Amino acid sequence: MAPRFIGIAGPSCSGKTRLAQAVARRLEAPVLALDSYYRDLSHLPLAERARVNFDEPAALDHALIAEHLRLLSQGSPVRKPVYDFAAHTRLAATELVMPRAFVVVEGLFALYWEDLRRFYEVAVFVRLDDRECFRRRLERDVRERGRTPESVREQYQATVRPMAERYILPTAGFASLVVSGDRPLEEPVAAILAQLKNPPPPGR
Repeated sequence: MAPRFIGIAGPSCSGKTRLAQAVARRLEAPVLALDSYYRDLSHLPLAERARVNFDEPAALDHALIAEHLRLLSQGSPVRKPVYDFAAHTRLAATELVMPRAFVVVEGLFALYWEDLRRFYEVAVFVRLDDRECFRRRLERDVRERGRTPESVREQYQATVRPMAERYILPTAGFASLVVSGDRPLEEPVAAILAQLKNPPPPGR
């Protein structure tokens, strides 16, 4: 039986990763995090890598993402890249993702590409106020990605916010379900599970 796909998108630090992980736990599903598919920048000097716009679709390896979804839909495992966010490079190691009854696809651009959207039975967009997104982003990048507060602020103002407005927020129009990133997780998880039981009509 082919896996049933759930796509979860939203702006940076809106809560989509936590939601994806919670849904995955309930469904015993793997999570295909699109953050793993950033293009390798090892050919550039480190200072130049840091200036790359990571918040536009071209920063991700769209072709590899689409190929991995196609393989998973056919019941084949895939080797997901492992990305080093401090060095902006892919590691030599990969992670094996096995197809299950459900597969959760999560990332900024999960609803951006039409060829990815075709796989989703449920397409979710996570909304959150921009000020809270920034607060979370600042905390996460300093703690987990070796960034300074100044560099996080500069990047957020230069690319994260404007690229979200240009590329990510409009993809809410492709969602079959829009949820809030500041509600208790049980609420959006329950809404997603309910939609899996009662899918929206074709064309949504």
